[in-house]
Amino acid sequence: EVQLVESGGGLVQAGGSLRLSCVASGFRFDDYAMSWFRQAPGQEREAVSAISTSPKTIYYAGSVKGRFTISRDNAKNTVYLQMRNLKPEDTAAYYCAAAFTMGNDWTYASRYNYWGQGTQVTVSS
Repeated sequence: EVQLVESGGGLVQAGGSLRLSCVASGFRFDDYAMSWFRQAPGQEREAVSAISTSPKTIYYAGSVKGRFTISRDNAKNTVYLQMRNLKPEDTAAYYCAAAFTMGNDWTYASRYNYWGQGTQVTVSS
């Protein structure tokens, strides 16, 4: 059974930091690019960051570039999202996703094969 389990969300004040983790099982983690998406209430799911299998290729949405860092540990089947200088507009449910192939279309949710259930991040002003 394929599973992606996110953790690390919570309530933090603006300017604070959080590190999200996503542990994968049930598929060959090394073969999949991994991404983080987020969705705020009433809004569409938004791509935040992605990392290739190697991980030589990394993408960030403009709204988080310079504040968020994505990384992966293939030995632990885990992808991370370090979030710094959080802002109230970062408040959302954060989801990790796995794609067998990834390119410049990394922002398209339809490209992903597997999804986690999400972890809530709330940033207070």
